[in-house]
Amino acid sequence: MYVIHADNSGFFRKVIKIFLDELGVDSDGFDNGEDVLNEVGIHKVNCVITGLELSDMTGEELIRQLLYSGHSMTIIAVTSSGNESRIKGLEEMGIRATIQKGGNWKDKLREYF
Repeated sequence: MYVIHADNSGFFRKVIKIFLDELGVDSDGFDNGEDVLNEVGIHKVNCVITGLELSDMTGEELIRQLLYSGHSMTIIAVTSSGNESRIKGLEEMGIRATIQKGGNWKDKLREYF
């Protein structure tokens, strides 16, 4: 299994990388959507975990492009936003899950691995 995680926070990318390493999941992290899209075009990616703020686009824009890329993968959004309409919009896009940062986010994310 190969997972890509994208977030503009270097700290959160490190936290996700360590978490996935502990689960034995091969992963790479990026701070921008363009690198994620390039990686998806080169490698078989099973899952993309994305924040909603990236250095070059929003998480929603990345999700849209991934959904229309023709590649099959699980997409999970991880956010600190409590904006219910934004979260509902993400779910309506057809992603697998939206997970709130903080609290028991690791337990919720672990369910998908």
